Amino acid sequence: MLKNPIQLRLEKLEPWQHLTFMVSLCERMYPNYAFFCAETQFTDGQRYRVILDSVWEILTVKNAKINFESQLEKLEDMVPSENDYDLYAVRPAIDACVALADLLHAMLDRDLMMETVVKLSALSAETVADLESAQTGIEITNDNQKQNEAVCAEWDTQWEIFRALKEAESRDIDLIKDLRAELRDEPISNIGIAL
Repeated sequence: MLKNPIQLRLEKLEPWQHLTFMVSLCERMYPNYAFFCAETQFTDGQRYRVILDSVWEILTVKNAKINFESQLEKLEDMVPSENDYDLYAVRPAIDACVALADLLHAMLDRDLMMETVVKLSALSAETVADLESAQTGIEITNDNQKQNEAVCAEWDTQWEIFRALKEAESRDIDLIKDLRAELRDEPISNIGIAL
């Protein structure tokens, strides 16, 4: 697991900030899934978007009710198998599904929240590191990650999201909406896939 000091700082945030951070990372991974679906006709990538939107809704709409167990069941059918595709894009698509599933599990069991926020932070960086390793043949580790521009850019983006959340004194719906809008207005994934 790739590590960064951000993971220690995340522990100091409130649950709404953890959820917002995680859904922001999933939003950044969504183009990876949508691209894979478009390339392979595996399924409609919008199905992922619908589940993702339900998480944003819980964070921004007072009294919103979402059945996250049902959302998890829907997501299970949307996870491609790496064995079925001879295409690198399947790996980031699977990572996007794993991230969203972990987020949904954390929403069902708040005891998983801290573990999951750190796991998603690492998973998003590892998706980037895996692509870099595939392209260069050099494995990205905790020791050499600072020499990789793409991995550093991923950590920088995570820090930007963290800083915006950290400055909020209480649950800030406008901040959450602004983050969502910013991520959607320029839908570029953690590995540079643009929609």
